[in-house]
Amino acid sequence: VIRCRAAVAWAVGKPLSVEEVEVAPPKAGEVRIKIVATSICRTDDHLLEGCFPKVDFPVIPGHEGAGIVESVGDGVTSVKPGDKVIPLCLPQCGECSFCLNPESNYCLKTHISEPQNLLPDKTSRFTCKGKQIHHFLWVSTFAEYTVIPEYAVAKIDAAAPLDKVCLLGCGFPTGYGAAINTAKVKPGSTCAVFGVGGVGLSVVMGCKAAGAARIIAIDINKDKFAKARELGATDCISPRDFKKPIQEVLTEMTGHGVDYSFEVIGHADTMAAALASCNMSTGVCVMVGVPASGSVISIDPMLLLSGRTWKGTLLGGWKMRDCIPKLVSSYLEKKFNSDLLITHTLPIAKVNEGFELLHAGKSIRSVLLF
Repeated sequence: VIRCRAAVAWAVGKPLSVEEVEVAPPKAGEVRIKIVATSICRTDDHLLEGCFPKVDFPVIPGHEGAGIVESVGDGVTSVKPGDKVIPLCLPQCGECSFCLNPESNYCLKTHISEPQNLLPDKTSRFTCKGKQIHHFLWVSTFAEYTVIPEYAVAKIDAAAPLDKVCLLGCGFPTGYGAAINTAKVKPGSTCAVFGVGGVGLSVVMGCKAAGAARIIAIDINKDKFAKARELGATDCISPRDFKKPIQEVLTEMTGHGVDYSFEVIGHADTMAAALASCNMSTGVCVMVGVPASGSVISIDPMLLLSGRTWKGTLLGGWKMRDCIPKLVSSYLEKKFNSDLLITHTLPIAKVNEGFELLHAGKSIRSVLLF
């Protein structure tokens, strides 16, 4: 058993508490990882607000991390102690019907099919003050040591800087892949991105990499526009500057609507607006943002009858164990610069300060170091 620090969420709506926790050794098929760096994603905030389904408190949040394998359980062959790894919040078991389908990146072991508040054997590896602490998405990267099933761990290049590539655990591949894999943005096209936080800016980077001619960033926080332009946005607009619905503004700006739209906020009204803003025949709208559990969207079916395509994306369409190591290699080859998304670096003791920066709209990605 290892004693270490972790940021524990004891109850919904309460600040995180940095505690000493005990982390049990890995069982068969599991890996214990020393987390070096983890970043704060809006999904962690949804968890703390009680909006994330199938989560039990107390829990250790965090799902965008990178670290080094400390020990492995029986039967683990893909990683060994000393390997640099990224924990995966979307597993790839390699055996289910979805994993065996080359066009799918879903896995039946993901939290949408099976709760991940305990490890697959329905027990926890975390205790604190004599109490069982729950896992989050099996990864719980806000702990200095964490135990994860082998099929939710990807070995990466030993040269990778862990305080930078931790972003490749969720936010960056989700946005970048939404453009590259899910929408399959074509060169010369026009794109609209609703919400330009960390994931939305990654969509902008993906659209630019795919050769989009025009990328319109939409956000109510104009402080984000300078970064959006730096990463490839050609236009930046705030819905608050117009009296008419934003989809009408976009249609007027582009003639018949954009070729591709991306909703990266998770609100029912912006999802409907994003769908209406893409062109009526060949427009593709991709849902990237995570709506609150139980949300319902009301749309006019004519929006789809005329030919639009409405798609969802899970972690940008990447088969995570296969693709995250390749994305890390692309990062090292400077094919993209996800470092531009990092605005703050803090010690784990200041984790609540990181969330305050997020709430205030002052950060894109804050990286926490142990």
